[in-house]
Amino acid sequence: MGGFFCASICIFNAQNKKMKKQFLLLLMSFLVLHQLKAQSSIDSVKNAVNNLFIAMKTTDQALLTSCFADSAVLQTITKNREGQIIVVNQKVADFAASISRFAKGDLDEQISFDVVKVDGDLAIAWTPYKFYLKTVFSHCGVNSFQLIRQKNGWKIQYLIDTRRKTNCE
Repeated sequence: MGGFFCASICIFNAQNKKMKKQFLLLLMSFLVLHQLKAQSSIDSVKNAVNNLFIAMKTTDQALLTSCFADSAVLQTITKNREGQIIVVNQKVADFAASISRFAKGDLDEQISFDVVKVDGDLAIAWTPYKFYLKTVFSHCGVNSFQLIRQKNGWKIQYLIDTRRKTNCE
């Protein structure tokens, strides 16, 4: 009887260890998949933002327009001639038309991603930048993006930026 009891406990422990390993493997898989899903959402947002700057650099009006939601808002914070801070609105179509007047490679906005956050179908991206016109430094600032996830991917719903010529480092 003692041998049977010991054998039963050994089999139980072996099965228990196997179940523990399977559980840990399942748990690790879940955590990795969760991380990959979160990472892929962030990467998708970054790709949507990067497409805007690819469109600018290649003067691709169609690509630029496709980066935005239909009801997108574009704004720039700047100063008027009197030095007062103002917000200037621009339509996506006007922005797209303005880039088409340049040669490929003339517009080079170099960004970095300081913050990207995703919650369901809403995302934000905060991207400091330096802008070069025909390889000559023009200005710097920060872009603040609000993006929404649509059937065909992430689209820019709201973009506001700052522009300055100093304190760019």
